[in-house]
Amino acid sequence: MSVPRLSGKVQTVLGLVDPDLLGRTMTHEHLTMTFDCCYFPPPAGDEAIAENPFQMRHMHWLRQNPYGCRENLLLQQENAAVQDELLAYREAGGGAVVENTTAGIDRDLPTLKRLAENTGVHIVAGAGYYVDCTHSEATRGASVEKLTDIIVGEVLRGADGTDIRCGVIGEIGTGWPVTESEAKVLRATAQAQAQLGCPVIIHPGRDPAAPAEVVRILQEAGGDIGKTVMSHLDRTIFDEGELLEFATLGSYLEYDLFGTEMLNYPYDLTLDMPSDSQRVKTLAFLAKEGYGDKILVAHDIHTKNRLTKYGGHGYSHILRSIVPKMLMRGFSQQQVDQILIDNPKRWLTFK
Repeated sequence: MSVPRLSGKVQTVLGLVDPDLLGRTMTHEHLTMTFDCCYFPPPAGDEAIAENPFQMRHMHWLRQNPYGCRENLLLQQENAAVQDELLAYREAGGGAVVENTTAGIDRDLPTLKRLAENTGVHIVAGAGYYVDCTHSEATRGASVEKLTDIIVGEVLRGADGTDIRCGVIGEIGTGWPVTESEAKVLRATAQAQAQLGCPVIIHPGRDPAAPAEVVRILQEAGGDIGKTVMSHLDRTIFDEGELLEFATLGSYLEYDLFGTEMLNYPYDLTLDMPSDSQRVKTLAFLAKEGYGDKILVAHDIHTKNRLTKYGGHGYSHILRSIVPKMLMRGFSQQQVDQILIDNPKRWLTFK
């Protein structure tokens, strides 16, 4: 496949599609992955619950401690449940999902292809690498040029020994501070994006300065920030002034933890995870400040407990619950469609 053929199209796991066919799109989800790289031990005294958490009486505990149970981190065991979820998502008006699982956390392209075939939902797969702790020794030892070739190949020819092609680079994972290996991957991402004219999506470190640092590295390496999404802003930048300052850099602004409401965020106990109502309020603030054309939303489902099978909100939560809330809080239908349809379509379309 040549680069010119990609221009003006979106690349799904079933092939190229016209951007107008995507419909409502969740831009940051996982459908099959392993998240044990981010296991966080349960609170002292709760070890027995963590060993057998999938009981009605433990559901609240699991929502508050999703990373304290290893079984909960094995989303790849739930293909049948995820398929049911995608059928429900389509019934709720969903059209497409960007699947952000990359190398190092068990990307499974054949499963993504089957899910797309069986549900009719457009699925866009991610190329590249997650955070440093998931990098293989081969990744750490590779040059920027080698990593660039690998990422380009995953988009043009197929990934993981298949002919299934990725349609976005990412989520490219970084911590704080950005490690040497992560910076190398970012530079390779920028160079691949410059060759392909493709969308990029970033997982930034958990510090308010992290998103801007990633943008700096990408720009210096030739990346296109206007075709780049900064994920997880709902757990990263809370000050409105800092948020507007970052917004001027030109990336898409993604609020992708809808449905996640926990008292203590284990990876940063100083952080107060916002509620969905607070997320909607922030979206309204950004829209009022003129950034409505840069907002994207999703759930970032990556653990079992967030599936409806286990009493979670599922992939249809935004469509069924958040959209009505947005309309109640002053968003017009046109603004909602911009966030769910127009912005994802523009971002995902190859230049």
